[in-house]
Amino acid sequence: MQIRELAVPDSYVFDLVPHGDSRGRFTEWYRADALAEELGFPLPLAQANHSVSARGALRGVHFAQVPPGQAKYVYCPVGSILDVVVDIRVGSPTFGAHDAVVLDSEQPRAMYLAEGLGHAFIALTDQSSVTYLLSSPYAPAREFGIHPLDPVLDLPWPADVEFELSAKDSAAPTLEEAREQGLLPTMEQCSARYAALRAG
Repeated sequence: MQIRELAVPDSYVFDLVPHGDSRGRFTEWYRADALAEELGFPLPLAQANHSVSARGALRGVHFAQVPPGQAKYVYCPVGSILDVVVDIRVGSPTFGAHDAVVLDSEQPRAMYLAEGLGHAFIALTDQSSVTYLLSSPYAPAREFGIHPLDPVLDLPWPADVEFELSAKDSAAPTLEEAREQGLLPTMEQCSARYAALRAG
């Protein structure tokens, strides 16, 4: 697999290598050793999620309080999604910046997002299946969202798709409102978390 850092620091895309023959195809979609070598620490695996979405389903921008936060390793084995990472760490040099990667079943890729980063995706096809590994378990009181259509974020959602959001995501604050409410993690908190993980 090939690994490259995205425009948002502490997020990466993994270009995976599928192996196929007349029987079908095989892909190593997650390698703990490769991720640990890139990050300098292993992903503490606490939960694995799987969602299936209709075309236009827009999920996010989601994040969790730091510490501990919630790192994610995202893979799309069926269908196609546009996966987006947003730097919501107050004090980060790239605060408000984003990057996006198409994850699909044709050219397999995975994305890693560190604790403190915002995550969102839109399904580009019906029955898009997304599997993601999480560094901390679901904790509703510590998890928040930012409206994915916040014009200040200007995320690269396709123009030819009719969006469908959950009630929770529709009611989420803008980035600025979330900052004013003190919901966003700080770069200082995130850097301390990353250092603690590297120290073991």
